Amino acid sequence: MTTTLSVRIDTGTKKQLEALAKRARRSKSFLAAEAIAAFVEAESWQLDEIQTGLKELDEGRGVAHKDVSIWLRSWGRTRERRAPRV
Repeated sequence: MTTTLSVRIDTGTKKQLEALAKRARRSKSFLAAEAIAAFVEAESWQLDEIQTGLKELDEGRGVAHKDVSIWLRSWGRTRERRAPRV
């Protein structure tokens, strides 16, 4: 099932969307719907991961900043350190 959503976009973006739709032989609505769906999926994933990370930190399952910094500074050196663990 689909539904209608009205959005306001600037003139330049609309012109680019029209040109892209013509080149892709798709409707502006199709391309806009695909772009919105991709954004929603990516944003939802990112926010879920942030919430998971915050929950882990609240439970004390984190790695100290100092340990991560030491590890990162070792990257590319002959004696690169292993990643710190919880």
